[in-house]
Amino acid sequence: MKILFVVSEVEDLVKTGGLADVAKSLPLALRDLSHEVLIVMPYYQALATQFSAAECAPKQILYSEQTPYEFAIREIQLQGLRVLCVDYPDFFARKGLYSDDYHAYPDNAERFAFFAHAALKTAQAVNFQPDIVHCNDWHTALTPYFLHIDDSGFFNHSKSIFTIHNGAYQGTHRFVDIPYLRPHHQLAAQLDGDALNFVRMGIRYATKINTVSPNYAQELLTPLGSHHLFYEFTQRRGDVSGILNGCDYSQWDPVNDPHIIQTYDSKNFKGKAACKADLQKELTLPAEPKTPVIGMVCRLTEQKGFGFILPMLDKLMQHKVQLAIVGTGDPDICRYLHDMAQRFPQKLAFHQDFSVRKAHMIEAGSDFFLMPSLFEPCGLNQMYSLAFATLPIVRAVGGLKDTVVDVAEDPQAATGFVFEQPNDQALLACVQRALLFYHEFPEKFALIQQRAMQTRFTWQAAAKEYEKLYLKALG
Repeated sequence: MKILFVVSEVEDLVKTGGLADVAKSLPLALRDLSHEVLIVMPYYQALATQFSAAECAPKQILYSEQTPYEFAIREIQLQGLRVLCVDYPDFFARKGLYSDDYHAYPDNAERFAFFAHAALKTAQAVNFQPDIVHCNDWHTALTPYFLHIDDSGFFNHSKSIFTIHNGAYQGTHRFVDIPYLRPHHQLAAQLDGDALNFVRMGIRYATKINTVSPNYAQELLTPLGSHHLFYEFTQRRGDVSGILNGCDYSQWDPVNDPHIIQTYDSKNFKGKAACKADLQKELTLPAEPKTPVIGMVCRLTEQKGFGFILPMLDKLMQHKVQLAIVGTGDPDICRYLHDMAQRFPQKLAFHQDFSVRKAHMIEAGSDFFLMPSLFEPCGLNQMYSLAFATLPIVRAVGGLKDTVVDVAEDPQAATGFVFEQPNDQALLACVQRALLFYHEFPEKFALIQQRAMQTRFTWQAAAKEYEKLYLKALG
């Protein structure tokens, strides 16, 4: 099949989150299944600075009413994959992808409405006639609509897939603030009040809709888990499915990780002990090899469970434990964590930053990884943690439920610790249960660590599931 993969960020090029990991790994895995994949993304300032990519096609023009939008198409190679970039400086020659630091650009709707259309024009410009147009998250959610109204004949046999990586981010904007869409009365007739919801349009116009884990797909079909799009999802129930993301084990493998002080494998954990000591030193925590370390690397947002983490921190600090948190995000959460780190300098280390090196150090040097998300479409850090024999403590939600087996639920298959209710008491009880297990059953703990390291979620398996989904879309 010929697959046009439309996305707003790609790992190794530009990245703000897990979407970029998928946008690199899935196309590569599909390519390995002998499909022809073309990635289309915006040509951000960061790409222009890093690559100075050459134009690979004549300049293209899209019109909105009488306004011309002329853009160039530039090509970058990514491990043998063609990545074509839509170069429209007014929209994309900016410091950030979606925001300056913590403030979203006010014209994001205009920027990505244009990009969603320009991606199709780009495919036409290089004569790439796709069987499948695979769109990702709200930034490309209007591409199925533009495919639907296209009258060029070029896409007559193309079908669309809309993958929702995080249903909470829907691209809801006032229609009057999106000049590019003013002529599109078909969209104007579907507003929610005066606002256009991009994800709602993606659900309505895509041939098939999927998300990044089977359990999250089921949650989207419930009133509570649908992010206020219950009607849209249930109307398309037969076209909604979930495919679990894979993990890039070439980057996340303690056997050959260049970011950690000593490598290790499931047969010899001496290297993990050295990584724990190195992490404690890096974060200025006491060098106590027998004290369990709970690590956390994430965006500091309500979604990641801080609504129940912060209320239970005081009680957690009464235990023999060390907590290491690395991340950036909500200023109020950051302030609270800084205050707690000053109150408990021997037990809590908080670094308000992000670096690949620190992320790998946390994964390798911790005994547990904390991921008590309010919702989690798939999650990747729990997969990384399993590979590093760092047992996840997670809430039974989304992809976390699909990837972590609780010790009490199934001792023979257990890979971590899971709780259900979204509150601080349930989280604290789960953490206490994990700490007790660590201290009282060290041999069983080591066996679970070995099992965790042998657990694999591959992109090869995910790509085969996407292949099946594409074939269903094609009928």
